[in-house]
Amino acid sequence: MVKPYENFDSAHYSWRNDIDYRAHPEAYKVGKGEQGVLICEPYKSEILPAWRFKTPDIAQTSAETIYQQFLNYLTHNDFIGADMARKFLQMGFTRARRYTNYKGGRKYDKATSALLNKGTGDPQKALSAAIFYEYWQRAEHHADYQNLKQQWKQKYG
Repeated sequence: MVKPYENFDSAHYSWRNDIDYRAHPEAYKVGKGEQGVLICEPYKSEILPAWRFKTPDIAQTSAETIYQQFLNYLTHNDFIGADMARKFLQMGFTRARRYTNYKGGRKYDKATSALLNKGTGDPQKALSAAIFYEYWQRAEHHADYQNLKQQWKQKYG
């Protein structure tokens, strides 16, 4: 069985950890989902310290903090920062859901790569996921974000 990322071709991956995307916004790609979220600097280093979802209380604080960062990026017309904050909110939702569904967040068996049974995870993570989902949707549909996204796409493609 092929393991995830076994055939990954890094030479053709558009994200690079050696690019300062604030200084080179033309290098940023508006990808699907959470692409680039753990690579895109300096934003990763600015947002990642706030990203936590262990308990609903921690998730609430984290989502609020990241959403405030999102609003701050919008205030400075920094689309990439706002998009990265949005991606971290989305990732808070998806990762918390994974930990809801699978014990330890592991979807595949290490030894065999077989899909593990769903429903073995922590039900408290569902509450964390719901919190992140609310903030992610708020960011995704924010009018200023949508306007900056459209402007960025017109300028950089």
